[in-house]
Amino acid sequence: MKIAYFDCFSGISGDMTLGALVDLGLEPAFLESELAKLKLEGYRLNFAKAKKQGITGTKAHVELLQYDHDHDHDHDHNHNHNHDHDHDQHHSRNLNDIRQLIENSDLGENIKEKSLSIFVRLGEAEAKVHDTTIDKVHFHEVGAVDAIVDIVGAVIGISAIGIEKIYLSPLSLGSGTTKSAHGVIPVPAPATLELLKGIPVRQTGIRSELVTPTGAAIIGTLAEGFGPMPEMVIDKIGYGAGTKDLTEQPNLLRVCLGTVKKNFEHDSIKVVETNIDDMSPQVYDLLIDKLLEKGALDVFLTLIVMKKSRPAIKLTALVDLPNLDEVCSCILTETTTMGVRIYDADRKKLSREMVEVETQYGKVRVKLGKIGDKVIKAMPEYEDCKRIAKEKNVPLMKIHQAVSNMLHK
Repeated sequence: MKIAYFDCFSGISGDMTLGALVDLGLEPAFLESELAKLKLEGYRLNFAKAKKQGITGTKAHVELLQYDHDHDHDHDHNHNHNHDHDHDQHHSRNLNDIRQLIENSDLGENIKEKSLSIFVRLGEAEAKVHDTTIDKVHFHEVGAVDAIVDIVGAVIGISAIGIEKIYLSPLSLGSGTTKSAHGVIPVPAPATLELLKGIPVRQTGIRSELVTPTGAAIIGTLAEGFGPMPEMVIDKIGYGAGTKDLTEQPNLLRVCLGTVKKNFEHDSIKVVETNIDDMSPQVYDLLIDKLLEKGALDVFLTLIVMKKSRPAIKLTALVDLPNLDEVCSCILTETTTMGVRIYDADRKKLSREMVEVETQYGKVRVKLGKIGDKVIKAMPEYEDCKRIAKEKNVPLMKIHQAVSNMLHK
């Protein structure tokens, strides 16, 4: 399986993403021919080598032909501001205009679908910040052309290179302020922060906009997982250059392209645990139900012996990063513990598929564990078997056997 790891040590923007993909081997001529299917007029896409503190990358630049392009972008600087009226000399596009542009194009359905989902994410963030609805969010003409080229171009490039999954490092955020159509706003821009919900970030002292709304929308929509680089064999490395020259570090997005064996699925989770020696055992039944409702993947109890030879329970919850705070909050408010331990765990797992099997006793859902297309194991859903066993007054093992017989037919 071909995967890409986006190392965002200097943030991410739309043009840095395009530059990195070209640096990885995406042919500019192919990209331009695919983008031409949008029937979007009035721009020219240029790529050039750029050196940032001794490291060479590729700089993507969307040159607008119909306007004086006299403002200096920090990265792509695509602030997609909400306007209730058109600018004097530029008309603006709303989300419906962009949807029609993409849907009426000759691009592949997968490209259309992913591009639109990124724009919807971008529109939702802008609507939240400006207290309006997504239909009323307008993308200023200059920003709209940049954003359309960057977003659709990134989706085209990822598909053309054959990247199947994208993983993302914590995003480095800048600080300070930047000018917008609404005046001076803080960095990161409010819309950017909205787009970064659920994504690991780290604050830096660099007084520049490192993550743009377009960059955040692209990677926030397409990334499968966040954290350190997954285990893989690195095949190529591409660098996408930003516009500004930072004094603190190279203004580059580094994308590592690699392969992993397709035998197993892989992801990273958080393990949350705490030792409890002073709580009624009756609490655990409801607590486990609540933790699973809050998004825990699994919860289990381990008998341990603590200081002063006290028998105790180690409570462990496995959880994805977006649900971590909810799970921790539940443990800290529903138990006697004063704190929890948290650490990372990588998982290799079979791909899973749920099927329904018709047996002589009724329908039973079965979870299949697969490597590629090969079924390795089949596990009947316990709750289905339990319900049928009660209704039909037959032993549970008979239902298991009936499922097995149907699967091996």
